[in-house]
Amino acid sequence: MPDCSPPQAREYVKRLEIHHTPKHGSWLDAVEIELSVLTKQCLNRRIGDIETYRREVQAWEDTRNASEKGVDWQFTTTDARIKLKRLYPQF
Repeated sequence: MPDCSPPQAREYVKRLEIHHTPKHGSWLDAVEIELSVLTKQCLNRRIGDIETYRREVQAWEDTRNASEKGVDWQFTTTDARIKLKRLYPQF
């Protein structure tokens, strides 16, 4: 990045938005939940060949996406700002 003046650098910093992902309750937990559901609902038996596997997983994925299941996070932004105060510096 080329050199810039301190005021210009400050403008860049003001536009920068950093989102810290908590270790617990993160998107990785949501992925782990979905993989668990996939395993229990679709992959809970022996599948003889890769094409059958692909069709089964695709059908499960289509049904799951159509049902619009999501994760109901109970951790609000206000709670996060209190609990993770050190991650939300005050400017």
